[in-house]
Amino acid sequence: MGFERITVRPGQMGGQPCIRGLRIPVATVVGMVADGMTTDEVVAALPDLEPADVTEALHYAAATLQEHLVPLLDPA
Repeated sequence: MGFERITVRPGQMGGQPCIRGLRIPVATVVGMVADGMTTDEVVAALPDLEPADVTEALHYAAATLQEHLVPLLDPA
């Protein structure tokens, strides 16, 4: 799957993946959704975004997690 709405520019936002070259990191968008915001609420809070940006940010985050092992705290 390609990600047309995700950009990575070394000189922008420390090289973090961002939405369409904007200074809006994917992590910010995913965090807003994780905090319970709907797509419409995210777009209202960040008016440069489109609903498809939120969807692609979530798909990008899911694909990234499939590629990397993320350490979890031991529940014990």
